[in-house]
Amino acid sequence: MFGRISSGQAVDQGIALEAFAARAGAAMGCAFSSSAEYDAALIAERRAAGVYGPRRHRRQMLATAAAVAAGLAVIIFLTV
Repeated sequence: MFGRISSGQAVDQGIALEAFAARAGAAMGCAFSSSAEYDAALIAERRAAGVYGPRRHRRQMLATAAAVAAGLAVIIFLTV
């Protein structure tokens, strides 16, 4: 019937409620000691995922293009 709970069900519900409360308390905890530590970890994770773009590759490509342009300029200067 409605509203009646046996003692076994009440114990089970009490245990379940305690388990849910323990999990909720664990979810509220934070693995970082400060917001700066959290931000540093977040940025490192995003860099690893490639969100900010491959800066090294851009610099390498720019340096290679500059070296090729300088080499071509030297070759043209020597042949003229």
